Order: sequence, then C-alpha cells, then structure tokens
Amino acid sequence: MLRNHLLYLTSEQLCVYHWRLGKLTAGPCFAPDEDGIDAFMDYIADCPVGPCWLLTDLIEEDYHRLTLPHVNGKAGRQMLQRRLMQQYRETPYRHVSIQGREPEGRRDDIALLSGLTNPSIVQPWIAALEALKAPLAGLYTTTLMSDVLRRKLGLRYEHLLLVTEQSGGLRQTYFRDGQLKFSRLTLAIDRDGVPVNVAAETGKTLQFLTSVHLMERGDVLHTAIVTPADQVERLSALCRNGPETAYHFIPMETAAAKVGLPDVPRLADTLLLKLLGAELPRSHYTLGEARRYYQLWWARVAMYGASAAILTCTLMWAAVSLWRAGEADNAALRMRAETARYDSQYQAVMSDMPPAVAKTANMKAAVAIEHMLAEQGPVPLPMVRMLSEALDQAPLIKLNRIDWRVNLPGAAPAPSSMQAPADSGATAPVPSQLLGLPTAPPQALHLEAEIGGPQDDYRAALDAMRQFAQRLAALPHMTVEIESQPLDTRPNVKLSGKAGMVAGGAASESPKFALNLVWNP
Repeated sequence: MLRNHLLYLTSEQLCVYHWRLGKLTAGPCFAPDEDGIDAFMDYIADCPVGPCWLLTDLIEEDYHRLTLPHVNGKAGRQMLQRRLMQQYRETPYRHVSIQGREPEGRRDDIALLSGLTNPSIVQPWIAALEALKAPLAGLYTTTLMSDVLRRKLGLRYEHLLLVTEQSGGLRQTYFRDGQLKFSRLTLAIDRDGVPVNVAAETGKTLQFLTSVHLMERGDVLHTAIVTPADQVERLSALCRNGPETAYHFIPMETAAAKVGLPDVPRLADTLLLKLLGAELPRSHYTLGEARRYYQLWWARVAMYGASAAILTCTLMWAAVSLWRAGEADNAALRMRAETARYDSQYQAVMSDMPPAVAKTANMKAAVAIEHMLAEQGPVPLPMVRMLSEALDQAPLIKLNRIDWRVNLPGAAPAPSSMQAPADSGATAPVPSQLLGLPTAPPQALHLEAEIGGPQDDYRAALDAMRQFAQRLAALPHMTVEIESQPLDTRPNVKLSGKAGMVAGGAASESPKFALNLVWNP
C-alpha cells in the first residue's frame, strides 16, 4: 500500500518519516553527500511511491518585513511577485504573506517575505525525487509550521517568543499579535559541548527586536520554551523573569498531548511533522516544475476515484435492477397463481349453473340499451316541471286538464283529446322509438285552462293567455300552438256570447283556452 513520506531536512541530514492513517513512523536518515543521496534514492525506489512533503529546518532562511500599496486582483499579485523577486534573486524558493494593513495613513499592506537563501542544500534532494518521478507535494519550513504549533498550544500573548529545540538547533520564533515576524536558528550545543544558555539567547533576541522597533521599551516578551519535563528544573534556574521578559515552560508531554502524538519525543521535530501530516497546508515555497509529478499523481488518483465511483454506481444499479427483476418475477408468479385460483373458482361456480343462452356481447348490448333507456326514455316529468314553472309566473291561469304523449315521426297528429282515431291510416310507431331508441323522441302536451280575474275584461284575458304561451315558447326546444282562445277574434267567425250576468243572476263562466305544446329534447 502507498505510504506518504514526510521528509525532515537539516544542514546535517535528511530523515524520512512515514505517514499512514494519522500515524507517524520514523525511518532512516541520510547524509547530505553523494553516497547519502544515492542511498536515499534506493530507499525511495524500493518503497511504494506516494506523495512526499519536505519540511526544512535550516539556518539559511531569511525574513523581511515591508509595507506595500494595497492593490487587489491580478495587479496586486504581480506586484508581490516582483517585490519577492527583487528581494530574493538567488533562490527559487520564496514565500510572501499579507499580515494585515497599516492602521493609519494610506493603510498599506503589511507583507512578510521569506526565502531559503542557500538553495543548494535543498536542490539535490528535490532533483533526486524528480529523477525517481516521485510526487513532491510541497516544500515547507519549520518556522511557518511553528505558527500552527503556537495555535495548538493556545499561546496568545501580544509579544511571544516560541523556543523549540530541533534537530537543526535551537529555534526562536517571534510572534506579535499572533503574526509571525521573525525567526532565528542557533546551535543548541556550543563547540565545547555545553548546552547554549537559553536566557542569554533570549536577551539577544529581545535586544534585536527592540532595535528594529518590533518591540518598544517596557514591553514584556513572553518566552514559551517547549522542552522535556526533566529539563524544566534546569532551565528554570537559568531563566529568571525580568521587567521585560517572562518565561513559560511547556513540558514536551503536554505539547505532545495537545498535538495528538502518542509518544513523547525529545525534540520538536516530531511535533511539527505530526502537525504537517494532519494539516497538509499549501506549499510554503513554490516548487515550479518540481511539482508536476505530484499533479500527475493527483490526476491519476482522481481518475481512479472516478472509475471506482462509476463502478460502484454501476454495481449498485445492477443490484437494484436484479432486485427489481426478482420482485417482478415474484409478483408475476403471485398474479398467475391468483388468476388460476379465480379461474378455478369461476369454473366451480359456473359448473352448478345452467348453460347461459345469452352471450357476452348480448349482455353488453343489453347493459348499453339499459343506460340509453335511463337517459333518453320519454317521461312526462320534464314537461310537467316546465309547465309548473310557467304557471308559477301566471297566477290568473288555472289548469283544468293536461294530456301527455310521445310524438313520434310519421304518426298521425292527435286531436284535442290526444288520441289518434282508429281509421286514420297512420303508420304504427316502432316500439323502440317509444322507448327513446336510438334518440329521445319528441313529446307533446295538450292543456286546457281558464283565466281568472274580471269576467268582462276579455282583453286582459287574451293578454294573460298570450303572455303564458310566449313564456312557454321561450323554453329551449319548445313549440307552442294555440288551439282555442278565450275569445275568437277572427274576422270570418261570428262574434257571439254575453258579457256580465247570465239568466238567474249567476256569473258568466271564466274565459277558457287550450294549448298544444311540443318539446323535442
């Protein structure tokens, strides 16, 4: 299985650490000479090629602070790159970060420029990785990783000097308001083999910070020293708090617990490597073409991941399809079994019944005829309802008699009695037409009525009769014929009759009339 390699480079050696599933394992170290580089290449060639992260801890590292005009976008990035090139021309390993803006004036950007001033220490190892086509993910520095360690340890002083002992020596990193400003690496043991006096080195750093106006007179420099627990007592005797210095000792056990390292190391190298493996930030220093194999490796991993995702989706789709096919087969079996059961029940029921004469088509036709009769069969109720509504609007008219019948085409017209004479010679109606087949037949209604009100006012009686007839004729599909009027006013008919009282003092009869209504639904 592929293992990620964390490489720790100092001026004296390069040590290989393996990172897998959040666990850090120490590997061999190689000297910075030709034999050491060849041995390193043999070792990497024998390992499964995984991504490599190179962490440097070198004294040849420079930091420069300056203010630049605040420019956004592409122009701002180009200005930063030009300024970085001007500051570090001799090295390709450069870095710039914006740490805020000036509080007053033009509010210029505060930039921190850094670079590895001696690239010859790093280039042989990077060239060896390129020769092996090993994916180099990034080039990092312990100084910038110290900011991650500071956050993990929860150090939030205005003026902080973080002191760690590493393979390269004693590193002092200064933070102001949480922003990295300066770092220096000194030997942890002098030429005589005596440990360097941390208090004296802190004093030198304090003097330098004051001279470059990073600190003012009277400011307190809080110095946090990460050291093994057995060294705290010795360092406490050397490092005394003063008016401008305050010392804080952080045992290595506490630091390892906060970083998440199970084993307690003697040096801070493992702490920084653990943070690098867990955080995997963007490369501090640009690698240029040296990073192309990592980009190819990442593209290959992405293709493998996409292929695996497609394969997984395909397998899931196939599994779902197979499951649905099985469910469909089971449902079909259940339906066939149910159909067979119903068929057997039907056959059992039909075996006890006499043979049916009517066929299915005949039964269907009978049902259709029944629905047609229910919808189109002639009944007197619709015409009687329309007549009732017209009578509600004519209070003077009193109905004496009504006769209703079905008026079929070809039948002889009925007299006032609504009964056809026996010797009329009319064609007998077809029974289906009487039932409303195939269409609803016309219906006729003969009514006889009388008109109330003043008995001598024949004009009012005629008007009432005409209004009643017009109201009926206005109904849809309705035809009205006046058979007899209350007073026959035709010019060829002799006008006869009396008005007022008849003999014996009795009142004359109410005017009567007759109408024939034909409704074609």
